[in-house]
Amino acid sequence: MAVEQETLVEPDVGKREEARSLWGDAWRDLRRRPIFLLSIVLIVLLVVMAIFPWAFTDANPRKADLLHDYLKRPDWTDFFGAGWFGYDAQGRSIYARVVYGARASITVGIFVTAAVTVLGGLTGMVAGYYGGAVDAVISRIVDIFFGIPLLLGALVLLNAFTVRTVWTVVLALAVLGWTQIARVMRGAVLTVKQSDYVVAGRALGAGTGRLMFRHILPNAIAPVIVVATIALGGYIATEATLSFLGIGLQDPTISWGIDISSAQKVIRTAPYVLFFPAAALSVTVLAFIMMGDAVRDALDPKLR
Repeated sequence: MAVEQETLVEPDVGKREEARSLWGDAWRDLRRRPIFLLSIVLIVLLVVMAIFPWAFTDANPRKADLLHDYLKRPDWTDFFGAGWFGYDAQGRSIYARVVYGARASITVGIFVTAAVTVLGGLTGMVAGYYGGAVDAVISRIVDIFFGIPLLLGALVLLNAFTVRTVWTVVLALAVLGWTQIARVMRGAVLTVKQSDYVVAGRALGAGTGRLMFRHILPNAIAPVIVVATIALGGYIATEATLSFLGIGLQDPTISWGIDISSAQKVIRTAPYVLFFPAAALSVTVLAFIMMGDAVRDALDPKLR
């Protein structure tokens, strides 16, 4: 009877062991992290705000009334109204501009991150998989781009455009920002391609495409996801910095960086004009960095 009980228990244990994986363990760990849950709530709120800004305010962010609303102080009783955060030096609702400014920042951050992840990931995977002369050539190209500071290079590139939109900024940052992802992917591929299952697949005649995308990529993507998640907040801050310097987004695009730049002139008499867009930018960058840190801790077995 004892032997029969053992045979009944063993298959259940085996099923539980088979169900465990890196991604499953990471998701279980993330759900227990308050920092991750808080960052997800903030990010979802910001994304919804970027897609549906009219759901948060019915005020027009471009409507200027210098006669009645010039630097009018915040009205804390006007919840979610045009005067909640006050008005700027052009008589525009600061709250409305904070809400509508999320769209440009979130769009730049997400699309730049997607572009550099695809470009850098493919480049690093090719370099790490083939090695030899291919790796040497690609690595030297990566070194050249890596030696160009992101902010300085973006200033030079964007200065060549007379009209700068969200997609112009995305292009400039993507062209210069893919090198870190490429290096991370190359290192991960160099480690994974030595694994027994990759060697066995090659011995059984699996093609290059199958080995790279079915065996190597799923096992090498974890560190890339961590770096890309953390970098997303950095790209949002870079966009705001470029707009602050007058080289990034331009009117009539609504951007937190543009509003922070225009608030310099009245910071002593009306500090709230600077505070609210700067606070929105800081919270957004912090949310993505917190999510990236939580994902890093969950995917790195050494930190468990």
